[in-house]
Amino acid sequence: MNETGEAAPTRADCVADSAGGLTFHISDWVRPQPGSYDDWSGALVLIRRGSVGSGDSEVRLPLGPIGDGRLQAALPSTVALPEGRWDVHVAYGEEEPRRLAPGLNDLRSLVDRRPGPSTSPLSVRIPYATKHGNLSLRSWRRAPHAEAGKIRLEEGAMAVHGRLHRVRDPAQWLDGAVLEARCRRDRDRVCTVPVTAEGAEFSGILPFAELAGDWDGEREAWDLRLRSADAEQPSVRLARILDDVPDKKEIFTYPSTELTAPHGPVRVRPYYTRDNDLSVRVEASA
Repeated sequence: MNETGEAAPTRADCVADSAGGLTFHISDWVRPQPGSYDDWSGALVLIRRGSVGSGDSEVRLPLGPIGDGRLQAALPSTVALPEGRWDVHVAYGEEEPRRLAPGLNDLRSLVDRRPGPSTSPLSVRIPYATKHGNLSLRSWRRAPHAEAGKIRLEEGAMAVHGRLHRVRDPAQWLDGAVLEARCRRDRDRVCTVPVTAEGAEFSGILPFAELAGDWDGEREAWDLRLRSADAEQPSVRLARILDDVPDKKEIFTYPSTELTAPHGPVRVRPYYTRDNDLSVRVEASA
C-alpha cells in the first residue's frame, strides 16, 4: 500500500537479449485466488495500441513461477510482433487484463546492437514508461533495414552514414544504390544522390539546396530511403532503432541550416520521426 492507502501498482522488470527478445519478471503480484503451481493460469498480455479488434491486436504470453518466487514470461525474437506501441498487462484466468507499471530494465544488450547476418525480419522491442506511468513496448519488424548512424552537417548539406541489414548480399545490394529524399506532401518531388559503400556500410551527402529549391513557403517533410540499382528490390527507410532509446525525436536533435530560397529565407533540419525514421524538415526561417 502507498501513503494514500491505495494498492501499489504491480511492476514488471524487463531483460533484453541481443537477438531482440525480452523476458519479464514480476515479483510483487499477489494471486487473486489461491492455487498451486500446478494450476497456474496467469498471462502477460500485450495489446497493440489503436488496433483493437484486428487479428493481430493481442499477444498472450504464459506467465509462470520460477525458482526465486518471481513470475516470468518470455517474448522471444521469433514471435512476430507487428510494428507499433504495445501496452503491457497482466491477467489471471478469465479476468480483465490490468496494466503493469515499469520496474527495472536491463537493456545493456541493446546498446550498439549489431545483428548477425540473416534475411529474416529484424525484431526490435524496447520497453518504456508512458507519461501515465505504465509499461509499454515499442516494436519494429523490418527486412531489409537501413540503420542510420553518424550524421554530420557541413556546408549546406548533411552527410549520412549507416549500415544495411537483413539482405543476402549487402555489398551487391548497395552497388549503384542512391540515397533518396521524397517530399511527403508532394510525392512526385524526389531528390537522389549516390552512396558510397564498403561491405554493408554506406554513406551519402544530401545537399539541402536541392530540397529548398522548389519550396513554396509551406512546411515540408522529406523522408529518406535507400534505393537499390536493382528495380526489383524494395526501397528501405532510413531509421535508428538498434539501441535502447524508444523515442529519438526529442533526444537526437540537430541544428538548422539557414538558406535563401525563391520564396524567402528557409531553414532545413534533419530529425527523427515518432517511428524513429530519419527525415528532413524544410520551413520558413523565423
